[in-house]
Amino acid sequence: MSAPASFRLGYVPGVTPGKWARIWADRRPHVPLELVAATTAEAVDRIRAGGLDAGLVRLPIDRSGLHAIPLYTETTVVVVPKDHLLTAAEETTAADLAAEAVLRPQDDTLDWPDGPPGRAAAYEPPTTADAVELVAAGVGVLVVPQSLARLHHRRDLTYRPLVDAPGSRVALTWPDAENTELMEEFIGIVRGRTVNSTRTPAAKADPAGRDGRPSKKPAARRTPPRRGTRRR
Repeated sequence: MSAPASFRLGYVPGVTPGKWARIWADRRPHVPLELVAATTAEAVDRIRAGGLDAGLVRLPIDRSGLHAIPLYTETTVVVVPKDHLLTAAEETTAADLAAEAVLRPQDDTLDWPDGPPGRAAAYEPPTTADAVELVAAGVGVLVVPQSLARLHHRRDLTYRPLVDAPGSRVALTWPDAENTELMEEFIGIVRGRTVNSTRTPAAKADPAGRDGRPSKKPAARRTPPRRGTRRR
């Protein structure tokens, strides 16, 4: 069976797979890593359909037919105009947003067990990018993972950590089937395994525990000459 032409990795906005892609290029120079931008829902659907080998997505997802390992959790922030009252402090809380119109884009992935903070804005923008534009227009504020605030940075906006908000968990997901060699390689990369990890086949040791170099025979011990008995 011929080797795959590439390893197809989906990733959601805000996630930066560049470091892992560089490590992959060093370890698998003959198998290109194909990066495919997608939403979490798109990535999950394409993995199930066989269009992607794996995906870096935001939890929660429907894990039916999928493996998933959480990689890290992002800080949640509130995006506001630079002259907003919330910028007076270095961080803020959900209670501080009680009187604010909070934009809730349709691609929002934050999981609020007790419901999102603030008042729902009159308009529900289709994307986070659209919501950022509305924040700049003074329509409301926006709560997002920090990486998305950085991705959609504008000079007239800033953000503050929302300390009591749920974090955004980023996970690696792939089909719930026997892992291919390339899948094992990528799992090892994101988990920080080195090329010399225990999953890398070790060189066979000499059965006698020797290092293979010719051994030197020990030098023969010279027997000292016997001393004669002198007669008187």
